[in-house]
Amino acid sequence: MTRKLVSATLAISFLLLASTMVQAIKFDLPGLPENDANPVCISHFVDENTEVIVKVRVGPGPQQKVSVEVNDDSVHQNQFWRKDGLTDTVQKGTFLNKEAGDVVACFTNVLSAGYKPDSRYSRVVDIDFEIGSETIDYEKLAETEKLKPMELALRKLEDMVKDILENMEHLQAREERMRNTNESTNARVQWFSTMTMFVLIALGAWQIMYLKQFFRKKRLID
Repeated sequence: MTRKLVSATLAISFLLLASTMVQAIKFDLPGLPENDANPVCISHFVDENTEVIVKVRVGPGPQQKVSVEVNDDSVHQNQFWRKDGLTDTVQKGTFLNKEAGDVVACFTNVLSAGYKPDSRYSRVVDIDFEIGSETIDYEKLAETEKLKPMELALRKLEDMVKDILENMEHLQAREERMRNTNESTNARVQWFSTMTMFVLIALGAWQIMYLKQFFRKKRLID
């Protein structure tokens, strides 16, 4: 029984770990002159009232200045964090996302004055989103609450499961909204199709009556 419990715990841990690994992204950001340096953006959906930590690390590159700006996707595009001159030292931006939506991190890589774009001028950007329970400092929590290693591991699993359940509830709510929208659209299409058929039938009947009267006037039919 104990082996089964341990196996199940390891399996859950692996699945939860796999679900968090996809939040880390690495890509090459080419250097461009300031007037041509369009931002490259990475977005991640975050639920309302959720703590977020954005970790950014940029590889070395001569004559290039990389900046990051983190906003939400609302109409106002509220700015959460901005950092210029990123280096290979990990920089962290911590904030609270109050409204559900995409958190967007945009990067620009500007070449120094007098330098032209070249394949040599690019820098590797490594960005990681930590959301919800991932932002908790479990080492500090273990010291504060005097948790044993097993208790701390279970606390981590509990928090991760809560995050997964919240995400599933959010996806379910979105699915319900989409289903309601589809049903409403289908009902409108059915009414429109029915009205179109009645209009076409009425128009056809009117055309037949009009043509009969026209031909009778011209004495083409009795």
